[in-house]
Amino acid sequence: MSTDYKTHNAAYWREHLQLQSHIEGGAFSETYRSPVMTGNRNASTGIYFLLENADFSAFHRIKSDEMWHFYDGNPLNIYEIDPSGQLTIHKLGLNFHLGEKPQLVITAGNWFASRVAGENGFTLVGCTVAPGFDFADFELAGRQSLQTSYPAHAALIGELTREP
Repeated sequence: MSTDYKTHNAAYWREHLQLQSHIEGGAFSETYRSPVMTGNRNASTGIYFLLENADFSAFHRIKSDEMWHFYDGNPLNIYEIDPSGQLTIHKLGLNFHLGEKPQLVITAGNWFASRVAGENGFTLVGCTVAPGFDFADFELAGRQSLQTSYPAHAALIGELTREP
């Protein structure tokens, strides 16, 4: 029996995964919330996350490590700024020869944002957070504040934040 794996379009994924708009940009649906508790937190959570065309996931940070998994579409560029101001540009995708990786981890407390590689298209990824994601631990970056903290990355921060 042969299975034909092929790329679907963003509309297909939005419909079949029942994705909803996310505050940071893009669309998501939660797929898993561990019943196991670590203190007052679920041990782990998982989501599907979709970005399309010029939309982006704005700079934000959370208090847990976040593992990203590539599923479909264009590669995804993830921009991570650590507390010392070091910028790392991760490439999430399947083209190892181009430096892409099918999964990677963003360190707890680091600022990060993402956008689809290329001018058009979409990216479908998954994110696993441990301990589990809680909006109480989510901080969306203010443009001016983040630019003041990391002036070497002011242009990128200007492109990937939503408030003036």
